[in-house]
Amino acid sequence: MDGNGRWASKRFLPRIAGHKQGVDSLRRCVRAVGQRGVKVLTVFAFSSENWNRPAEEVSGLMELFAMAIGREIPQLKADGVRMFFVGERLGLSVKVIAGIEQAERDTASNSKLILNVCFNYGGRWDIVQAAAKLAAQGKAVTEQALSELMALSHVADPDLVVRTGGEQRISNFLLWQSAYSEFYFSDKLWPEFDEAELDRAIASFNQRERRFGKTSGQIAAQAAAGSTS
Repeated sequence: MDGNGRWASKRFLPRIAGHKQGVDSLRRCVRAVGQRGVKVLTVFAFSSENWNRPAEEVSGLMELFAMAIGREIPQLKADGVRMFFVGERLGLSVKVIAGIEQAERDTASNSKLILNVCFNYGGRWDIVQAAAKLAAQGKAVTEQALSELMALSHVADPDLVVRTGGEQRISNFLLWQSAYSEFYFSDKLWPEFDEAELDRAIASFNQRERRFGKTSGQIAAQAAAGSTS
């Protein structure tokens, strides 16, 4: 969800104003994907590298995050959204951790949409923590064993990864899980990301041929066999 700060700067506003607008955009996005039948939405809210930002901005983000959890959870719960917060919790404030744990408890029985919020998360961190668990258990490092210990093992790998703000990189997000994901790079700054841009991303995805290492001929043959079975 990139571009909050630039959105604010273009309007001569403090960067935190852009992050507040970004929360509004996320609210719209959660509602929109639910209406379109999406079952899992994973968002990158705060990366492990974001600690390197100015202290004032980091402090403001933490306050905004804690406030947004308390404000948004009742509606998310009513809408059938189940929340998971993914990332390293060591180093987060007691207030933030309490909000995270309360949100996960309050939405635990929901099943319409899974909303994963990656907070203090990094793709490299995720791989390392999974490998460390395997080592501690004395188990062999295999692809399946590692996958089962990744922070997002409770959901399937993403079909589509959307990056906003005009950047064309993944910035340490879902490095393991996005091995065969389709990517959509949007020039929209996150606060400007609306239902129309979401539909463009989905339409782009629907035009892709997903081969997973196979040939187009194999995919066509499998589709033909499936239609006659």
